[in-house]
Amino acid sequence: MGKYRKNRVNDAVALEMATILRNVKDPRVSGAFISVTGADVTPDFKYAKIYYSVLGMDGDTEGEKELAKGLKSAAGFCRGQLAKSLNLRVTPELTFVPDVSMKRGVEIAAMINNLEFTDEEEDEEEIDE
Repeated sequence: MGKYRKNRVNDAVALEMATILRNVKDPRVSGAFISVTGADVTPDFKYAKIYYSVLGMDGDTEGEKELAKGLKSAAGFCRGQLAKSLNLRVTPELTFVPDVSMKRGVEIAAMINNLEFTDEEEDEEEIDE
């Protein structure tokens, strides 16, 4: 089994999970704007990590914890819906992982923008004096 098939399954799982999460009735999940950023399925297709990000919960750690609990409780429903929509021999067990790469990228960009650059000519003039 090649890496190509695993990548296709990862993409298919991520795409379907984005659709399935819109239909979850749990108020902790349905009240948040969740974006599925990716999926990572193990080579034997028994387990899958679903990476998600949430819009509008900047710094709200209590809300993020409640959302994580809601996603954990909805994992069984999501797995059943995934089994109906994808034709896989084994439907993976789902684990939801918050994706902090966007937040980390913004922090790094802010650090880069705050750097102060000096001209080499100014440094050489200070040394000559």
